[in-house]
Amino acid sequence: MNFSVSTLHLDGVAQLYEHRLWLAFLFLLLYVFVMLSDSLVVYIVCSQRRLHQPMYVFVVAVLVNSAVGSTSIYPKLLWDLVQGCRVVQVSRLACLCQAFLTGSLGSSSFMLLSAMAFDRYLSICRPMRYAALMSPYTVTALLLVCWMLPACRVAGAMFLSSRLPICYTQVTRIYCDTYTFISMSCGGASTRISNMYGLMSATITIFLPVTFVLFSYGRILVICLKRSRTFSTKALNTCLPHILVFMNFSLTASTELLHRRLESHSVTVTTSILVVVIPTVFNPVVYGLKVAEIYKHVKRLLRCPRTAKTEPFST
Repeated sequence: MNFSVSTLHLDGVAQLYEHRLWLAFLFLLLYVFVMLSDSLVVYIVCSQRRLHQPMYVFVVAVLVNSAVGSTSIYPKLLWDLVQGCRVVQVSRLACLCQAFLTGSLGSSSFMLLSAMAFDRYLSICRPMRYAALMSPYTVTALLLVCWMLPACRVAGAMFLSSRLPICYTQVTRIYCDTYTFISMSCGGASTRISNMYGLMSATITIFLPVTFVLFSYGRILVICLKRSRTFSTKALNTCLPHILVFMNFSLTASTELLHRRLESHSVTVTTSILVVVIPTVFNPVVYGLKVAEIYKHVKRLLRCPRTAKTEPFST
């Protein structure tokens, strides 16, 4: 057992070695696309006074998470591929920082999606009280909770993980996360305590928000079935982008949890790549193309002559 290990080895890049230059070019294109598309949607929401509404504020928050999370992974991965290292050495502190960012931003995104569901629920099911309930103060408080609670939770997990004795320094990953440290440790009871803490905190910041999202959209569906077809169509159109992003996050998170039980190294590396790429690329595309008001301004900004036909659900 070793408490003073300062360097860790991520050998996931070894699985990509033969095609590293092509993959580096692909990841560069993906990173540029993510940053440009996220920035475009954020700029449109911030520059258009009409979009200064709770729903679009939460959209911006999710895309900011996506941009920051991408920056914590893509540049380092690009550098490792270009260098041609089969095994990447990374300091324990740098690994902890990357694990903190990926863990807190991932959990925060789930909580932001639950805040979106709450916003849509009030807008559709409680329209008369919407303005009072979703005041700027409420939106600010929700944003702080969605960012601070996961950050505190992951910081606690990082503190426990950093104190575990290290028996292994080699992990089949392309980036660091909390599970990286737990899988390298051999601390017996301390490892079990760390796992229990991780499960409890994940329940608070992931599983409870997911349950709330399902409940909120279930209630919206019940209301829509009782109302006119026009009302239901407009209501469901405003919920569709959030539902798509929620499903995307849920599938990638489930895949991440499942792959940890698999023995195949190639599956582990492939899955870790997909967990990074799919959400970061998918989210700006969905919000840029499926949210009618944002799509209209995207086309206007890009000087597309065709105008949007679908109007958003009025809040």
